[in-house]
Amino acid sequence: MISVENALKLVKEQVQPLSRSAEVSLNNAFGRYLSEDVLSKIDMPPFPQSGMDGYAVHFSEEIDRYELIGEIAAGSDFHPSLKLGQAVRIFTGGAVPESATTVVRQEDVLVEDGWISFTAGVKQNMNIRPKAEQIAVDEIALPKGSYLDAAAIGYLGMLGHDRVHVIDSPKVAILTTGDELVKPGQALAYGQVYESNSIMLEQAFRSKSIHQIQHVKLPDDYDQTVAAIEKVLNDCDLIVLSGGISVGDYDYVKSGLEANGVEEVFYKVKQKPGKPLFFGTKNQKCIFALPGNPAAALTAFYVYLFPALQQMQGGQFEGCTRIQLPIATDYIRKAKRAEFLKGKIENNEVAVLSAQSSAMLSSFTQADGLIYIPFETLELKKGDEVEVLLI
Repeated sequence: MISVENALKLVKEQVQPLSRSAEVSLNNAFGRYLSEDVLSKIDMPPFPQSGMDGYAVHFSEEIDRYELIGEIAAGSDFHPSLKLGQAVRIFTGGAVPESATTVVRQEDVLVEDGWISFTAGVKQNMNIRPKAEQIAVDEIALPKGSYLDAAAIGYLGMLGHDRVHVIDSPKVAILTTGDELVKPGQALAYGQVYESNSIMLEQAFRSKSIHQIQHVKLPDDYDQTVAAIEKVLNDCDLIVLSGGISVGDYDYVKSGLEANGVEEVFYKVKQKPGKPLFFGTKNQKCIFALPGNPAAALTAFYVYLFPALQQMQGGQFEGCTRIQLPIATDYIRKAKRAEFLKGKIENNEVAVLSAQSSAMLSSFTQADGLIYIPFETLELKKGDEVEVLLI
């Protein structure tokens, strides 16, 4: 068995960014990574812009009253040339006339019979957003590899872009094994359980903006396992197998991978849950074989598959955000492995939830983080800081 840290290091070394790119609309770009630099199409703002509702003024300290000659709303094409001592009513976002030297907020202005005066001190260049203050035309707005979240998409839309080039989303196959598994909604025979891992893993992938996902249900049969793995290796970039990776009489995943020429990078990690974790590669395809227990499989997704997905799409191998928090109670590590514990963050500390078994998902429904207990840490006292992976 290898350590968690070494396993992560090996995944990072082996995962290669996809070479395919795609042009998508901004509406379909969330969660993707840019495959090329994006330049600004315009100066932003494209003109001197009012930062306040108020009055644009050709100002002089020698003048007490200013003639009001018009009004400029946001989007108005009225662009007067103000003489010294003249002003216009202006609203936030409106184009400030080039001859205006300051914008005085409306709260500091007294209006009488078409003239204005000021009730507070005024200086030059107040409340004016200069042309190109945010970015100039043809400057790099976002560099290649940038992650497109809501802010990035809004920013590109602000600069006139409606389509972008992104690293193509990986094609994922989820293969589940076990003759005892039946789909939810069907009647259970004695000895059967409902298959939930494929649904769970698909939604985990979708939460990371991965939508090209196919499912394969495998019987406990060696030949069919080999054939199914061969097919998805041809079709997909990332293959995830759930169950069948241990050493039972009906576990054919590992031998099926070997028969298809998958090169083992590691098998078994010194961690709980999820010790029987396999990672391998073939022709730059990534293959993860996860334990069949649901909590172990979902833990593996957050710890290993998520950062791998980021790197495959041109991003950084980062995974879940990690923070340090005090633990809410004493904790003694009983397992002879590092542990990932489902935790709940409250009152700026993290509590270990009950139902930590790898077969139980109930605690995952309450968890907002995974508490990482390294192999070297045997005991924690209340208030000791622990690393928490935010999920």
